[in-house]
Amino acid sequence: MDQQECIFCSIVAGSGPAHVVYEDENVVAFLDIRPIKRGHTLVIPRTHAQDLSELPQQLGAQVFSAAQIIARAVRDERIGAEGANIVINDGEAAFQTVPHTHIHVIPRRHGDKMRLAGGLLTRRASALPETAALLRAAINEAAGTQD
Repeated sequence: MDQQECIFCSIVAGSGPAHVVYEDENVVAFLDIRPIKRGHTLVIPRTHAQDLSELPQQLGAQVFSAAQIIARAVRDERIGAEGANIVINDGEAAFQTVPHTHIHVIPRRHGDKMRLAGGLLTRRASALPETAALLRAAINEAAGTQD
């Protein structure tokens, strides 16, 4: 896939639709449009890398660091997670549906009865703008900044 056709590259460029919750010079994080759980966030490098084999190690470390920030934020009382699944689907055979490396941060609660395989089949959007605002507030509060 060409970068010009990549939906994640269009989000990075600011022309694609997204509820961005975090960004820095190398990384963008936004809500999944079909979340498995409320607060399900995708963390991507600004630079196009189709899969992990194309992702430079240093950039991969920065993407993972941003995923840690999101994982902490979903534990904030505004989202109320008690944990998070951190998932990378690397390649089509591993259920990667957008050919741009990304990390899923999926909020979890005790007893939520969600299974990742089942969750992939029953994904539904819910209150994305409100959820994005709550996550941004939690991230900014933890960083000591205002939204």
